[in-house]
Amino acid sequence: MKEIFEWDRLLFNELPEVFLLEVIFRSTVMFIILLLTLKLAGKRGVKQLSIFETVIIIALGSAAGDPMFYEDVGIVPAIIVFAVIMILYRTVTWLTGKSKKFEEFIEGKTECLIQDGKFSLSSFKKETLAQDEFFSELRVKSIEHLGQVKHAFIEPSGEVSVFYYPDEEVGYGLPILPALFIEKSKIIPTDGTYSCSFCGHTEKQKAGTAKCKVCQKDEWVESINTKRIT
Repeated sequence: MKEIFEWDRLLFNELPEVFLLEVIFRSTVMFIILLLTLKLAGKRGVKQLSIFETVIIIALGSAAGDPMFYEDVGIVPAIIVFAVIMILYRTVTWLTGKSKKFEEFIEGKTECLIQDGKFSLSSFKKETLAQDEFFSELRVKSIEHLGQVKHAFIEPSGEVSVFYYPDEEVGYGLPILPALFIEKSKIIPTDGTYSCSFCGHTEKQKAGTAKCKVCQKDEWVESINTKRIT
């Protein structure tokens, strides 16, 4: 029958001291794997927290939780995990302060998604943000069409920042209200102002078919130029 407090089992779980070196190695490898995995997951997967902060929370949470529940996980190895994570945290923090490129890799950087009422295609393709999801973000901010938006940025935190045209400068733009956007078609029914459903480029079109001058797509939505209601 086991005693309640068997100190060697409680602290080391009867493992050899050399196992602590393996703990250091495991902690380092898993820290890097977590960091790279969340980096690939994209900003929207870790909204509100930076990727680095999320890695720290997951790693520390796991290191703290396992020794609480599992008899075969010793306390001392868990303490070593905490120490290694904090050393790595200090190292990564120091590197981000020394290298701008490293900081951008770890934290990400602000990307412009809308420029002068149209999608910035080169930046938008870099992000994992789907068009429908982005439209939803804009509608939450009471935006009806892209002609109301001068600039929109996705921040390192995953938040979308929007800068608006003043009412007197609002022009025709791609409608993002579902009832209007769903009417997109390759056939332009009547002469008027239309927006490319893919990139938001807006121009006057004649009835028939046409390709967008910017992205070469051929689906159009009739543009609107309503002012923002705040």
